[in-house]
Amino acid sequence: MHRFFLGLSRLMAVLGGIVLTALVVMVCASILGRSLNGLLHGAFLQSVAGGPANWLLSIGIGPVAGDFELVETGMAFAIFAFLPLCQITSGHAAVDIFTNMMPPRVQRILKMLVEIAFAAALIIIAVQLKSGMDSKIRSGQTTFLLQFPVWWAYATSLVAAVVAAVVGCYMAAVRIAEAATGRILLAEDAGAGH
Repeated sequence: MHRFFLGLSRLMAVLGGIVLTALVVMVCASILGRSLNGLLHGAFLQSVAGGPANWLLSIGIGPVAGDFELVETGMAFAIFAFLPLCQITSGHAAVDIFTNMMPPRVQRILKMLVEIAFAAALIIIAVQLKSGMDSKIRSGQTTFLLQFPVWWAYATSLVAAVVAAVVGCYMAAVRIAEAATGRILLAEDAGAGH
């Protein structure tokens, strides 16, 4: 079962990475287009090479239309897409100065409580995203420039948030079993302890 959830978490992280990479490329292209557009409109280029400058402007050299709308949508998905892998590998930052001095049983109980809290928070986030998506569907709201329905952004984030919530529940169940049995069922892979 762990292999399934780990594979699902990695798949979501890869999808989040692809979306994030596409956003970076788009933002760079938008910045470059905006800069070139300014140069092509400049008095110097218009006087020296007005014909080619106007031709480049006519083919659409400029910023990517609606780039900030796409960044908002893509970043929300990417953030939620990275959460499952962070959850399953215990990659969340932990300040464990005092907890390392506690007996192993107390440490297992604390890990269990933290995983339960994470699972509950992820479930609440997913439920609220669903509620927000339903509201946007009913209102028919669209983005300003691209005019795509706002609920699409909620839907993509909701898919990733549901996966994060499911992985969070799985990890809570693992930590509950560890606290109950006293055995380590799943070692922490990559904690970010400080």
